[in-house]
Amino acid sequence: MIAVALLGYAALLLTAGPGPLARARWPESAPRLAIAAWFALTGSAVASVLAGGLALMVATVRVSADLAGLLAACVMALRSQYAHPGGAALTGAGAVLSLAVLARITWCTARALAQAAGARRRHRLQLSLVGSPDPLLGAVIVRHHEPAAYCLPGPRTCIVLTTGAIKALDEGELRAVLAHERAHLRGRHHLLVNLAGALNVAFPRVPVFRIAREQVSRLAELRADDAASAAAHRLVVAGALLNLGAGVPAAALGAGTADAARVRRL
Repeated sequence: MIAVALLGYAALLLTAGPGPLARARWPESAPRLAIAAWFALTGSAVASVLAGGLALMVATVRVSADLAGLLAACVMALRSQYAHPGGAALTGAGAVLSLAVLARITWCTARALAQAAGARRRHRLQLSLVGSPDPLLGAVIVRHHEPAAYCLPGPRTCIVLTTGAIKALDEGELRAVLAHERAHLRGRHHLLVNLAGALNVAFPRVPVFRIAREQVSRLAELRADDAASAAAHRLVVAGALLNLGAGVPAAALGAGTADAARVRRL
């Protein structure tokens, strides 16, 4: 019954949980809390599945203050569970479920982090050939007509600006863009986005993980927008987003991925 309750709870979270959270309006004003809510939703679902598998593997006994009595009860429960074929089958099913889910999440997360790190490393090599550091701005300047701004997280963080962005932005907008990128680096938003993406890759047929990945990416940008609004007026930040029309590399985070909803929010 414990396993059924845990697996049923996970199913309820995965089916009924994302809709109300995705339609809610409060995440617009509290993006950090909303990111935590999405990870609480997906993490609780995954933890419930793992715990449900463990509940099938290990018999439940009543907790006692007497250690000897507790151990004896555990041994008796295990013997009764393995005394018939059904108990062994349930144990095998629980072990397969828990180990498969845990192995899948571990593998996809490790691969996502490794791929992102490799992409950032290759991009840094390209920047070393075509970019020039600007100590006053604290950014790497790349000669390109498209207005773009983004940051590369990791051990050697950096902010990248194109010459087109410097020409398109006035002083206040440039200050807002730099604050936006520094907020991404300071908040380690790339780890949150990568983790949400890894869960989506691990379970592509479960819609909640796809929705969570999209929402976490959007909320990370809202959080950086709020940090930029502390350095410049919100309308200045909105103008900067409109002037940055170019996209950003896949391994980076940047203000140039703005949409109409973000501009209206500002």
